[in-house]
Amino acid sequence: MEKRWTIVGEKTNKKDILNIQEILKVDKVIATLLCQRGLTEYDQIKAFFRPDYTQLHDPFLMKGMSVAIERITKAIKNNEKILIFGDYDVDGTTAVSLVYSFFKEHTKKIQYYIPDRYAEGYGISIKSIDFAAENNFSLIIALDCGIKAIDKIDYAHLKNIDFIICDHHLPGETIPTAFAVLDPKQIDCPYPYKELSGAGIGFKLIEAYSIAHKLDLNKCYHFLDLVATSIAADIVPITGENRVLAYYGVEKINSNPCPGIKALLNLNQLAKQINITNLVFVLGPRINAAGRIKQGSAAVELLVCEDEKTATELAVGINDTNTQRKDLDLGTTTEALLMLSSNPLTEFKKTTVLFNENWHKGVVGIVASRLIERYYKPTIILTQSDGKVTGSARSVREYDIYSAIEQCGSLLEQFGGHKFAAGLTMKKENVSEFIDKFESIVSSTILEEQLIPQLIIDTEIEFHEITPKMVRILKQFAPHGPENMTPLFCAKNVFDTGWAKIVGNNHLKLELFQKSNPNLRFSAIGYDKGDYVNFFQKKTPMDIVFKIQENEFNGKTSIQLLIEDLKVS
Repeated sequence: MEKRWTIVGEKTNKKDILNIQEILKVDKVIATLLCQRGLTEYDQIKAFFRPDYTQLHDPFLMKGMSVAIERITKAIKNNEKILIFGDYDVDGTTAVSLVYSFFKEHTKKIQYYIPDRYAEGYGISIKSIDFAAENNFSLIIALDCGIKAIDKIDYAHLKNIDFIICDHHLPGETIPTAFAVLDPKQIDCPYPYKELSGAGIGFKLIEAYSIAHKLDLNKCYHFLDLVATSIAADIVPITGENRVLAYYGVEKINSNPCPGIKALLNLNQLAKQINITNLVFVLGPRINAAGRIKQGSAAVELLVCEDEKTATELAVGINDTNTQRKDLDLGTTTEALLMLSSNPLTEFKKTTVLFNENWHKGVVGIVASRLIERYYKPTIILTQSDGKVTGSARSVREYDIYSAIEQCGSLLEQFGGHKFAAGLTMKKENVSEFIDKFESIVSSTILEEQLIPQLIIDTEIEFHEITPKMVRILKQFAPHGPENMTPLFCAKNVFDTGWAKIVGNNHLKLELFQKSNPNLRFSAIGYDKGDYVNFFQKKTPMDIVFKIQENEFNGKTSIQLLIEDLKVS
């Protein structure tokens, strides 16, 4: 699929670049990368390269925090039963695991509850409130959900149950009348950092409790492996406070992870240094699989487990569930692609919306993402569950799919999400009208260029600028994620030394140079790029987009280029 190359380094303020070069004594490439991340002052750059706990904000700056801590303190003092409630995805289950694990050291009257994706759906449910009432819970701490649960909180009042909502999603016009609401995205919340994950809000809650009761904050930092996992899986910006939490969380995963995470890593043979990418593509899907296919509570059971032998047994079950998820994912994706390829209107539409009542609800979001890889259009995959049509939406870069869905609100029972991903529910009789209306809205609002995948390239670079010192500094840009992605470079007019070949399953193996310095050569690999081998064998000058990485082989470490895209110069 053709991609647009956008080199953002060309628009970076040249004065800022020169200023950073002068202050830090670094090369132009590093200075450019820092400028692109909004880091132009020495103190900002120092904080970026040296994350530290002192950079965390006072949790009591968050609106509602003092009230929440007072209520939890009262509940523990009076031996009230506390229920820790959370969503069934990675962010929800990690949030529940850390808050439950922390407070169980302070009270025995505590339990966790993860709703069933199919019987209860997303967020706070009537069933969970009834469970709490029947079992004499008087306080529910809801994590990663609840900011729009107006009617559910009203129902809880009737049952004499107090709620503390810990959410990070965008609030609606009305805030639930919970005992306390923690969400930095509330308009009148003065908390300085707005992009915490759900587990991040949970972390601030236990941090505040520790400060209020003069407890050792290291007890809170003990759970940062869970917070880092949530940050990675929920794809929140890895900036500011999230960068600090992710940095120390990844460090803990690499040194002393909780037994549950350790067991999953061991099972999947991830013994070397773990990074955010590993968490996104290996750990996250396995934790998610529990809630997608069976019960999200199985993920919490694993993550709160303190015994390594038991954790290994639980991890095997989670791994097996993930295998089932992958089989469902593959089967559903194959069926969806067949539906699209057999429909003559597919190429003319600006959206992809498919409905099959037999598809598994737990994989529709994954399938939507898979279809975007092929067709690159705003995509919604729908199935049927409990008499309603439900589904997941995924967007292309730069297009607000949530806004488009919101304009179809009259046809929906409920919906929620954000700019690039959303969930929705409707009556079956509204499906056809919804498909037409959604197509109409997107067609009238999306730009043609938004339907072409875009590669955001940090800067163009010459091979002579790639030095061991530069690579050492590049490594300190981690952890990577939204708003601090792994730097992507462009090099023009490159040639292969004559050893271009295809290895493995259509992977392109090269040794590249530029004519300005033919003796300086870098090995390169382009996964699934074997179709380009003839260009290099014919000595055609090529432009490449790539990441810089270190490759270890036979005990030696060398610089390798990981090719993301390429075209004839």
